[in-house]
Amino acid sequence: MSIKTIQGGITSPKGFQAAGVEAGVKYENRKDMAIIYSEQPCVVAGTFTSNVVKAAPVKWDMRVVNESPFAQAVIVNTGIANAGTGKTGMEYCEKTAEKAAELLKLEKENVLIGSTGVIGAHLPMDRILAGVEKLVAAKSDSTDAGTDASKAIMTTDTVNKELAVTVDIAGVTVTLGAMSKGSGMIHPNMCTMLGYVTTDAVIAKDTLQKMLSEDVVDTYNMISVDGDTSTNDTLLVLANGMAKNPEIKEGTPEYDAFKEALHYINETQAKRLAGDGEGAKALVECEVINAVSKADARTLAKSVITSSLTKAAIFGHDANWGRILCALGYSGAKFDPEDMELYYEANGKKILIYKNGLDAGYSEEEATEILSQPEVRIIADMHMGNASATAWGCDLTYDYVKINADYRS
Repeated sequence: MSIKTIQGGITSPKGFQAAGVEAGVKYENRKDMAIIYSEQPCVVAGTFTSNVVKAAPVKWDMRVVNESPFAQAVIVNTGIANAGTGKTGMEYCEKTAEKAAELLKLEKENVLIGSTGVIGAHLPMDRILAGVEKLVAAKSDSTDAGTDASKAIMTTDTVNKELAVTVDIAGVTVTLGAMSKGSGMIHPNMCTMLGYVTTDAVIAKDTLQKMLSEDVVDTYNMISVDGDTSTNDTLLVLANGMAKNPEIKEGTPEYDAFKEALHYINETQAKRLAGDGEGAKALVECEVINAVSKADARTLAKSVITSSLTKAAIFGHDANWGRILCALGYSGAKFDPEDMELYYEANGKKILIYKNGLDAGYSEEEATEILSQPEVRIIADMHMGNASATAWGCDLTYDYVKINADYRS
């Protein structure tokens, strides 16, 4: 594999700058606004929430992605989602974009907007606009600036999520950087709550959009924390072409190499979101193998990781395979429960827990040990075909309820 992980994040590709600052949008004594800026115009691709209720910044970004030939900056705030705010919410986006465009000498149509936090609350625009001024003054291409930006977009996340990789494209080193946030209200039907990828690759807008739309199906669309699809889900990829590689075109080895790098970025970030679910103690992975079709494999895997009873059993380190079998059974995919197998796996140990309609006679002590690990894998062998898919989630803990009962406090 030609992909190499490097230290850094959103500022790692050539020409990208970032910053994170304290603007006092909702929180005190923490960074809550971020900027991503490219020295050169970027082609941009995006995927957005399938929720009918779409936040104002989602609508704004959809218009920029669909109608503007390029974008050059992203302004993000946390604490308030700017969702359920009607026409006023769109005015907030426009004013924010206008302020950034004025300071960066761009057009407002070149500025993307992101918001995350409480639905229904209105943005304090005086603080937002002052925050934009701080961001423009603070932006830099340093690794620390990228880290600051990744921390500034967190809400209930316990850790910031950033990543950077390089990939060889026709003898030219191309870099991709990323930052994401998401911990609750995670059940994407396109991508995550907020995800940003930068790259210095030369690639056409429609090519990048096709690649991204295909990739989210097996990455961000295969995670869930709580079954709630956010109003603000946004995943953006900005490419400024500063690596000066030969243009990446579909049907070429270079296309495949870049797509593999983008997939690695998206899958890694998606798993980090699932593992940092609100209150979570464990990342739960379900791999379905030997299913009759890819679609069935995806359906079955996601049904298991979204099952509240399965998630609670993992938290209790209880090898209650009946909950997994039940989740597979109501998924809508057809299979024979009398001809399949279930396994638990973690930390190099793997045990068979169910086979051909019966308990497999496993050791409860061994199963408990496996389920006590920070990363737990469930394998479902359907014995029907050769299709496979993997989904990621987390356990369901007491803290999830505590966090969300007090979220607006």
